[in-house]
Amino acid sequence: HAGQEWLDLACGTGRVAEIAARGGATVTGIDLAPALIEVAKRRAQERGLDIDYRVGDAEKLDVPDASFDAVSSCFGVMFAPSHEAAAAELARVTKPGGRISLACWTPEGRIGGMFRLQGSFMPAPPPSVAVDWGREDHVRTLLGDSFDLQFERRLSVWKWESGEAMWEFFSPRFGPVVTLLKNLPPDKAKEFKQAMIAYSEEGRDGDHVVDEREYLLIAGRRI
Repeated sequence: HAGQEWLDLACGTGRVAEIAARGGATVTGIDLAPALIEVAKRRAQERGLDIDYRVGDAEKLDVPDASFDAVSSCFGVMFAPSHEAAAAELARVTKPGGRISLACWTPEGRIGGMFRLQGSFMPAPPPSVAVDWGREDHVRTLLGDSFDLQFERRLSVWKWESGEAMWEFFSPRFGPVVTLLKNLPPDKAKEFKQAMIAYSEEGRDGDHVVDEREYLLIAGRRI
C-alpha cells in the first residue's frame, strides 16, 4: 500500500517487486546478478513501474538499519552462502513491527531431491545447503530471536509433456544448473542431462509429467 517501504531481496527479474509496486508500495529490488537486474529494470520500464533496482549482496546490504516495512524473497535469499549473515541482514533492515515473507524449497520436496542429484555431479560440496531454509528448526535458529515466525508448507505444481520438455525449459533458466553445465566437461554434462530427465520422468502421470515442488512459506513480524 502507499507509504509502505518494501524490499524484494534476491529479486531476480522482479516479478514479486512488480506485484508490490502495483499495490502502491515504494519498492527496492536487490540481486547479486547484474544481468538479472538489467532485465528487471527493463520490465519495470515497459510496465510503467517505478522500482529502485540495485546490484547487491544479501549478506551485506548497502541500506540503513530498519529501512523497510516489508521484506520478501521468493526462492532467493536461501541461496546466500552464509545463512547466518543473510538472516542477520534480514533482521537488521526490517523495521520494528515490520514483516518478512520468504518462500524456500524444502529438502524433502522435488527440488530438494534435484539438488541432491545435482550435488553428485559437483566437484566439491557447496559451502551451505540452500534447502536447509526449508526446515522450520533451521529457520527458527536463524530468525527466531528477531521475528515472531509462522510456517506453512505449500506446493508449486507444474505440468510438462515430458522430462525432456522440462529440461529444455529449466536448464537455461535456473542459475545453479546453468552454472554447473558451464563447468562440466561435455560427457558429464550429457550424463547430468539424462539423469535430470530421468528424475523428472519419475513424476509421469499418463500423458504428462507432474512436478510437485514443495516449499516452506515463512512469515515473520520483527520483534
